[in-house]
Amino acid sequence: MKLPTWITFDCYDTLVKFPIDRVTREILGTRADTIDIDEFLAAFEALRFQTTTSGPYRPYRDVLRETLAQSMREYGLPYQDADGDALLGAVPTWGPYPDVPPALERLRQQCKLAIITNSDDDIMASNVANIGVPIDRVITAEQARAYKPSPVIFDYALRALGCEVDEILHVAQGFEYDIVPAHALGWRRVWINRYGKSGDPAYGPYHELPDLSGLPALLGMTASS
Repeated sequence: MKLPTWITFDCYDTLVKFPIDRVTREILGTRADTIDIDEFLAAFEALRFQTTTSGPYRPYRDVLRETLAQSMREYGLPYQDADGDALLGAVPTWGPYPDVPPALERLRQQCKLAIITNSDDDIMASNVANIGVPIDRVITAEQARAYKPSPVIFDYALRALGCEVDEILHVAQGFEYDIVPAHALGWRRVWINRYGKSGDPAYGPYHELPDLSGLPALLGMTASS
């Protein structure tokens, strides 16, 4: 594969772990004993997606608080401001998968690196610091005033990076959030399929890897490069 000028990455579940289900279970504690917790977590995830893809833009911190509160109330669980505080406080502490820093270190020797993320600037600053590898540009939903999979944030990224579509390779775990919209816009894509999900050839061609470790070789980088 031809080396791109820019490699753009999704952040959560691609570079940085996103254990929101585990944290939510801890926040609910014994309050979850009366509900189907797996059903609740699926509904919470669906509500986050719905909230970020419809209506006016709202900061990610507000999305997290409001969707947790709404989900809990719909399941008859008492919500407290401390619940939202705990969830929001956990996100900036999350760090990278073990395969990420060494792969990024190799990639940055020959390509510029950027992140395109459904998050706020201040939250993402902490997550990027936790990665520990310099990132040339971080593009957030806060900057674009839109969330993936909207084309708005991808178009904003092109303008912010000052490049054309053929200069970019987009790398992401999220199929619906990233691979599908990037396909529609003509971006080259690598799907990081960390969870062994089934893809969809209708949105191909794209490359598929189980993690980031194989990306330098896919781009033709040798061990000495």
